[in-house]
Amino acid sequence: MIDWTRIKTVLLDMDGTLLDLHFDSHFWLEHLPRRYAELHKLDQAQVREELIPQIMAEKGQLNWYSLDYWSERFNVDIVALKREIQHLIGFRVDALDFLQWLKTAHPRVILATNADRKSLELKLALTGLDEFVDLIFSSADVGIPKEQQGYWQALMEKEPFDPASTLLIDDNEEVLASAKTFGIAQLITITQPDSQSPQRQMTEFPAVTRFAELQPVNKP
Repeated sequence: MIDWTRIKTVLLDMDGTLLDLHFDSHFWLEHLPRRYAELHKLDQAQVREELIPQIMAEKGQLNWYSLDYWSERFNVDIVALKREIQHLIGFRVDALDFLQWLKTAHPRVILATNADRKSLELKLALTGLDEFVDLIFSSADVGIPKEQQGYWQALMEKEPFDPASTLLIDDNEEVLASAKTFGIAQLITITQPDSQSPQRQMTEFPAVTRFAELQPVNKP
């Protein structure tokens, strides 16, 4: 699927690509509504009905990814609540093997993420993911989400790369569509970002379940 001799830069998403999206799904859909209801002495079912539409309304926008925004919006310490279930944070199947292989293959590896710095601080400390990448570029640093062209332009200015020899792997197809418009040549999505949810059957972009599907058969 990938001609690695032509790939000079690999852009990797974090949540749902390298890390199991189950942590985030469980937090926003289950843990936050439950703890919010407990903290404010409200009915949990009612809280879910009210909170989740508010969260979904920000999808694709910078606020969607901002822990400070949601802490202020809901008047709770989102980071503290996330730490309550941080044991769920972990790599997707064979993601660590893929990162280790990339070290031997020697492309430039960039973590291109919408996660804000507080989310990164929590997850990097637990996974050591930062040890496997050459640069971490967050949309929070430039105030533009990956769904918009400005993100890729800002990344290009920070870390010049040739779109024709670049691979992006991301579970978000809106992000992949944005990258395609920017001219990034190789685009791959993930069939099962959340290990506890069914695999996606239809995707606009070439998709893999395991990273081993992308690696050469005669890899070192």
